[in-house]
Amino acid sequence: MADPRILGIVLAGGEGKRLAPLTADRAKPAVPFAGLYRLIDFALSNLVNAGVLRIAVLTQYKSHSLDRHISMTWRLSNLLGNYVTPVPAQQRLGPRWYTGSADAIFQSLNLINDERPDIVVVFGADHVYRMDPEQMWRQHVDGGAGVTVAGIPVPRSEATAFGVIQTAQDGIGIEAFLEKPADPPGLPGRPDETYASMGNYVFSTEALLDALHTDAANEDSKHDMGGDIVPLLVGQNAAQVYDFQSNEVPGEDPAGERYWRDVGTIDSYFAAHMDLCATVPAFNLYNNRWPILTHIPSHPPAKFVHDDGERVGRAIDSIVSNGVVVSGASVRESVLSPGVHLHSWATVERSVLMDGVDVAREAVVRDAILDKNVKVGPGVEIGVNKDDDRDRGFAVSDNGVTVVGKGVEVAK
Repeated sequence: MADPRILGIVLAGGEGKRLAPLTADRAKPAVPFAGLYRLIDFALSNLVNAGVLRIAVLTQYKSHSLDRHISMTWRLSNLLGNYVTPVPAQQRLGPRWYTGSADAIFQSLNLINDERPDIVVVFGADHVYRMDPEQMWRQHVDGGAGVTVAGIPVPRSEATAFGVIQTAQDGIGIEAFLEKPADPPGLPGRPDETYASMGNYVFSTEALLDALHTDAANEDSKHDMGGDIVPLLVGQNAAQVYDFQSNEVPGEDPAGERYWRDVGTIDSYFAAHMDLCATVPAFNLYNNRWPILTHIPSHPPAKFVHDDGERVGRAIDSIVSNGVVVSGASVRESVLSPGVHLHSWATVERSVLMDGVDVAREAVVRDAILDKNVKVGPGVEIGVNKDDDRDRGFAVSDNGVTVVGKGVEVAK
């Protein structure tokens, strides 16, 4: 068949409670990542790089900064009919919010009816990865399925935290979709592995519409894409899995392991940043053949000053954004976002500093995340003593990562 007409839908209504306080006044997909990006930029970049140029982003909670980012950053050519547009809860079916990801699409069926696509690509908005979705929808079209679910092979021992895909003996058809099973099923020929769902789906439009209407009429449903829509199609023998490890992205080693991280908790979010700081990073931002696209703020280049004894401006194994000034401070294994200013004899280690953070002289920041515009006073220690951090009212994660919320001024 000719190239299918495709509509992209990105589900960006997540509240992100487990990322608090980073989600205190922003939606989870709008949380900054790796200095320059927002989490939603990864899903949108993968779709746009693959040629999906008509995309609706369904938003709900605390969506102002997310809506603004999409409107200012993701401007495609109206002349060619292309767009990335935020779509808030429209309440077309009555005065109520979305009750689940499937309900979000059901309440927005006008988007599908207007575009009349052959297939609908539904992606989550809050994972860090590179993927060429075209290879997934080619398998979907060739296989004639109602839905194709992207799955990533993970050790069975780690799969209890995910939605798990149980495949048929051919390794492609889906026999069951299990939510956080205590005993995940193994893969054919790979008994120690199982497929975790990535939350990315390709639907044939007719199958999606039928499933959404059936689900909407079910009063016992939670109206969730993974928990309700996919099992509905599994029951009709109309579901198949796409192996993410088979995806070949231009500019990446075809034999290398594919990187995908669910950054839904403070510890997973922090760990993904530390992945970036490695000498050979597990996820390489520097792939110009499949770029992660975003708005780059118009700051001047980063600057490192002073070289006098222990007063040396330096950053080792770190990512340093534009507009950063490291003035006689020491930085290791950290991510510095635009406009960060570190003053003399300050120390920053294994930390993530967001836009506009200012760390004064002789302050220490270690194993911490500082949200936008945090001011750290002279000689202050953050992340060094976790009990002191808790006493100040800062959040401390299970793995000991201290989080300071947006705009907080920390004095001795």
